[in-house]
Formats: sequence, C-alpha cells, structure tokens
Amino acid sequence: MAGAMAVLVVSAAATAADVKIGFVVKQPEEPWFQDEWKFADIAAKEKGFTLVKIGAEDGEKALSAIDNLGAQGAKGVIICTPDVKLGPGLVARAKANQLKLMTVDDRLVNSKGQPLENVPHMGISATKIGETVGQAIVEQIKARGWNIKEVGAIRVSYDQLPTAKDRVEGAISVLKQNGFQAQNVFDAPQAKTDTEAALNAATVVLNKNPTIKKWVAFGLNDEAVLGAVRATEAAGLKAGDVVAVGIGGSDAAINEFKKPAPTGFYGSVIISPKRHGYETTLNMYNWVTTNKEPEKLILTSGKLATRDTYKDVRKELGLQ
Repeated sequence: MAGAMAVLVVSAAATAADVKIGFVVKQPEEPWFQDEWKFADIAAKEKGFTLVKIGAEDGEKALSAIDNLGAQGAKGVIICTPDVKLGPGLVARAKANQLKLMTVDDRLVNSKGQPLENVPHMGISATKIGETVGQAIVEQIKARGWNIKEVGAIRVSYDQLPTAKDRVEGAISVLKQNGFQAQNVFDAPQAKTDTEAALNAATVVLNKNPTIKKWVAFGLNDEAVLGAVRATEAAGLKAGDVVAVGIGGSDAAINEFKKPAPTGFYGSVIISPKRHGYETTLNMYNWVTTNKEPEKLILTSGKLATRDTYKDVRKELGLQ
C-alpha cells in the first residue's frame, strides 16, 4: 500500500513538473503587472509547474506570444492584452495552439464591442471601487460635522475610458444616496490622466465656485485626485476642508500619507494584484490538470487605506 502511494505521489509531481503556463501582460514594466507576475510565481512554486512570463506591448506581440507558448508545449495562457478588440483573433490563435485561455484585468470583446463571455475572466469592478470611494467620503463628511448640502464635489473625469467613468459614477451614486446635492457635483475633465491635467481641470471648477468652502474630490486614480488636492491648496483651502479619495494605492499616494502633516488627500482604495496574479494562475493550473474550468467572470474590488492604516492594508493585500 505504501509503495502504491509513493508511486502516486511521484506521478503527481511529474505531472506538475510537465505543466507549462503562460502569463502575458501588456505593460511588463508597470508595478501592477510586476506584482501580478510575482504572485503568479508563488502559485507556480507551490504547485511545481513552469510559469512563462511574456511582455506583449502591441497586438502583434500578443498573437506571437500565443504561438511562442504553443511551440513550447504550454497548456494554458493568462493574458492582459494591449488591445481587447483582438478577442476573436486571440481565441482562434489559442485554439490553434491547443491552449486554454483566460484573461485578466482587461476583458476581450468581439467585433461589436461585446464581451467574449465564454473566455474566463478576472477583472476589477470599477463601479464597486467607486462606491467604496463614495462611502469613505460620506463617512468623513459625517465625521467632520459638515452640512452635506453645502459641500461641493470635484468629479475629475476622463470619460473616454469606460473604467474611469464607472469609477466616478460609482462614487457619485453613493453620495447622492446620502443626500448630496446633484447640482453641487462639478465636472473637471482631464486632458490626460496625470496630476497636472487634473490640477488644471480642478482649478477651473474652484475658480467658478468661490462661495463653496467645503470640497470633496474623486477620479480615475490617485494621480487625478492628487491634482484636485493641489488645486485646493493653491486656492487657499485648508486640508481640513477637503476630503479627497483616490484609487490605486500608488507611490504618489503613499508619499502623500508620509508627509509630516495631513493634506486634503484622505485615502486611497488600494487594488490588490494578488488575486489577479495568484488566483488566476492557480485557476489555470487546476483547469489544465483536472479540467475544472474557472468561473466565467470574477470581479474584484479594493480596500480603503488612509494615512493611519495604509501599512496594515498593504500588508493584508500582500504588497509588503
């Protein structure tokens, strides 16, 4: 009996060692994708299979990556494509190379822009993250004893990006549910998704509404919200009169938390790359080895971090 068990263990180990899975990302130099790969490596080490990491900055490289993995004898691939419209082409290429296909972060679409629902996907729920931002702002308005009807909101927007629009609309929905005045939400459209563009856009809003003395701000990411904070500072508003909540937990946000005195940047909803790297890779491994297909759609959200809690939150999310 013991001999038979030993054979089974050796057999299982050999099977794991023979498995090769690809993880393709569109911006390999970005910290988010570096972290996804880091957690994917942990899954590979735990299960004993080979992880092949490939950067594919354009559509041609993404398609070539699929062929490359097929030539290496890989069994599956997880991809964050540089172009979601490549969906049908990537599906066909994966099928031709006998690769099981999953997507992460960005969901593939067909020629009509509709999601390819048959391809398992793990993404970020932009609406839920926006709602978390809105809830944090509402709680601070209450904690500070502000009259919500006298508060102005800077909606730092980049509506040409669906994720950006969903995030800010999620925040607005929670504000309105809690009595925020719709006419006090002011749009500040960014020319680009950086801090300078946000500062310029928010400055216009503040200059047009000098009678409003309490402000909240939200946007696509930390950089957008920090631009709004810098604009409030330039307008002479005190930190205690501003509640700005970003998204991402970026280095810029962490540096803001580290400043000697608090600023108007109250918090950031940190998105964890852990599930996106570790869980997707584990799901693909199980699919390859046991034919257990992952859920078709898994959406993750984020966790609020503030000046007082960001270290604990980052630790909880596996980021330090």
